[in-house]
Parts: sequence; C-alpha cells; structure tokens
Amino acid sequence: MTDQQAQRMGWPRLRVSDWAETRDTLHMWTQIVGKVRLAHAPLVNHWWEVTVYVTPRGLTTSTIPYLDKALDIEFDFTDHLLRIRTSDGAVRQLALVAQPVARFYTEVMDTLHELGIQTRMWPSPNEVPTAIPFPEDYQHASYDPDAAHLFWQQLLQANRVMAQFRSEFAGKVSPVHLFWGAMDLACTRFSGRKAPPHPGGVPNFPHWAAIEAYSHEVSSCGFWPGGEEGMFYAYAYPEPAGFADRPVSPSEAFYDRDLQEFVLPYEVVAGAPNPDDVLTEFLETTYAAAAELGGWDRAALEVDPHRLDEQRLAGTRP
Repeated sequence: MTDQQAQRMGWPRLRVSDWAETRDTLHMWTQIVGKVRLAHAPLVNHWWEVTVYVTPRGLTTSTIPYLDKALDIEFDFTDHLLRIRTSDGAVRQLALVAQPVARFYTEVMDTLHELGIQTRMWPSPNEVPTAIPFPEDYQHASYDPDAAHLFWQQLLQANRVMAQFRSEFAGKVSPVHLFWGAMDLACTRFSGRKAPPHPGGVPNFPHWAAIEAYSHEVSSCGFWPGGEEGMFYAYAYPEPAGFADRPVSPSEAFYDRDLQEFVLPYEVVAGAPNPDDVLTEFLETTYAAAAELGGWDRAALEVDPHRLDEQRLAGTRP
C-alpha cells in the first residue's frame, strides 16, 4: 500500500520529526485543559476522571461538574479552535494558533474566570523530564494545523479499533481515553486482583499517584506519538514471568526492554493491506500473553461482542 492509499483509507502518515515542535506544544496545551478537569471532577479509580476523549472534531474533556453548573472543553482540530461551553449557554472560542504555552495558559484561565469558573491547579506539567511551569513556558510555541489535524485522524482510527477490542471484555475495563501526562491513547483491562504497590519512577509524577494508577493488575494497550511515526504499545503490570519472551503478532511487533512493553510501529499498521486486522492481532495476542501467563480467569472475563446483534438490529422491544 502506498502512503496515498493509506491516507485515503483513514490511516494518515505523520513522521514525528515533521511535527515534533507542534506535538510538544500541543502536549502542554492538553495538560492545561486536562488539569481543569482534574480540578473539578470527582476522583475515579486509576485517574480516569482526568482524561480526554476522541470526538468527531478533536478531543474533549466531556462534561465537567462545577458547583450547580457544568462545562466542557474541546480541541477542534478541524476549525482549529479551543471551545469552552457551560450549561448556562455561554460559549467561548480561542483560536489554536502558534503561541507560547504561557499565553495559552493565560487565555484559558482568563476565559474560565470570565465565565465564573474558579480553577486552581498545579501550573506545571507531569510525566515529562523537564517540567517548565506553564506561566513561564515560552519554549513551546509551535502549532502546525495540518499536523494537528493528521494526529487527530490517527487517534480516530486507533480509537475505533481499540473500542472494538474493548467490547470483547466483560470484566472491569477503562474507556478508550487519552492521558495527557504522556499524551497516549489507552485502554486498560483488569484481572480483578490487586497489584503490588507500583515502584514509581515516572518523571514529575508523584509516587502516590502511580500507586493509585496501578492499584490492580492490568493489561494495557494504546497509541503514543513517539518513535519515528508513532507506535502502538501493550504492557502488563505486574509483568508475569515469561511475558517479554512470549511470541506475539504481527511479526514486526517486538518487546522493548527499555520501555518494558511490546511495541508495534504505526507505519506497520498504516501500510498493511488491512490495517484494522493487523492492529487487532497485536492487541489480542499481547493481551493473551498477559492473561495466560498471569493466570486470569479468561472464561469469566471475556465476552462475544456480537452476542445480541440479531436482536439489536431487528429493532424489537427489549
């Protein structure tokens, strides 16, 4: 398959080197917006309340409660706007343009204040080696609208396939959501058993926060815009014996001992005759490795997502 064919099929190619500065700036912007949700949403296990979600236009916080009102914030990567809406009918739009993180932070906080939303956050990024406080960050100031649009389209495709994979699990499973700490789209399955305390070590991420994130055994997968052209990943915590040496598919997937996870380059998926099948194969075989080696009760945890297709499509009453 050529690059042009992949683009037409919805799996756009975007080399990290071509948009690294925009990626790093957008990463900081998503942290600011995500921390607004963190400031107001009630705690949900494993920090699920802080994430953002893929939409038909970009990324959204979904509904955030505030006193007796609510708001949401959406990155629109089609019209290149940051849209803030409140339940009393107010709408504010900020242009997504090349500007320093410091200016974006000020505009967002000033707009929230104008809307009567008082927000207190730790104004510094997490999960990055060098955490420049948002009000002082003039280093990250790039925004390529075409690259942002392509990244969102990559997320659309990954979200779609991962959502189908999620539907095959009857046990506890996270939404498909984007964690702004590492800016990765993730979906996590749980065995139901507690895990040993996480050792920590994530840069600018408190140890107590890591313990909450990994309080129970997981098999997690996702998409991260790193490497040369982005990569899909899968890992288990705690990692069962033999996991790193377990054969998985497709053949281009491998265990990265530095990252301690299986990885599959995005270009392998996008360049395949059937990208959906290749990504699904990676998700299923890496999960099987974690579940089988970890002694998960697969019969109780897995389910046929098509079990009610006939009834649903027939339009009959419940």
